[in-house]
Amino acid sequence: MSDRPLLITGGTGYLGAELLRRAGDRPLAATYLSRSPRTVAGLEWVQLDVRDGDAVAAAVEQLQPAAVIHTAYRQDGEGARETTVDGAASVAQAARRAGARLIHMSSDVIFDGTKPAPYGEGDPPSPITAYGRAKAEAERLVAAAHPDALLVRTSLIYGGDGRSRHEELPLRAAQGDTELGFFDDELRCPVLVGELAAALLELVDRSESGVLNVAGREVVSRYEFACLVAGAAGLPAGGIRRTSIASEGLDRPGNCALDTGRVAARLDTVLHGARERLGAP
Repeated sequence: MSDRPLLITGGTGYLGAELLRRAGDRPLAATYLSRSPRTVAGLEWVQLDVRDGDAVAAAVEQLQPAAVIHTAYRQDGEGARETTVDGAASVAQAARRAGARLIHMSSDVIFDGTKPAPYGEGDPPSPITAYGRAKAEAERLVAAAHPDALLVRTSLIYGGDGRSRHEELPLRAAQGDTELGFFDDELRCPVLVGELAAALLELVDRSESGVLNVAGREVVSRYEFACLVAGAAGLPAGGIRRTSIASEGLDRPGNCALDTGRVAARLDTVLHGARERLGAP
């Protein structure tokens, strides 16, 4: 094991916190923006805004990490593009200068969703949403800045010590607290946060570069996933309203399913499907 730390950006986030919980006894460093992090033995916290390229360069130069897992992003709101795109480029540039391995987290929404089969690693991005375009641009800039980086495309993340927003919304709907509908023509590959974190930590010690799909091995619709989440919590799925992208005339990707054959063949970590983990709706 290297004496140089593993640096996790966004260490107080949903995935970042899970990575820290599972990192074992390896030297660790993590960044946070505003949320006060908990004290962890052997972990060095760095307050950092990834939108500040000079600050990113200085922090990585000081830490000299052996590897970086870049999880920090912002999906929408003020500063979203700067965080997701510019921040990713700054982290990639700094990691390359430090000679650090880089795992960059990307998304399944970089596709337009028109392909009839799951998307493979060789399929080029074709985003149709603002967030999808930002994540696709981040991929392009990261690959240019750090050619040996691993770009990990994943899907809806759930489970763990807390609940993700992908779980909170179905639970609120099942309890009658919201009228939100869930699409039966939007296909995803939800992944448990603990299994995703375990896979990423395994990949830190591998040499894979380029693109790799790391997601659950079952394809489910957003509607089915909502029903699974409600059922696993002991709530009736009757409150989950079924709708579709087509019927509501929305411009958003339908099929975002990822082909996970490569990761299944390469890693010891098993990435179970949502039906396997949550049970039948």
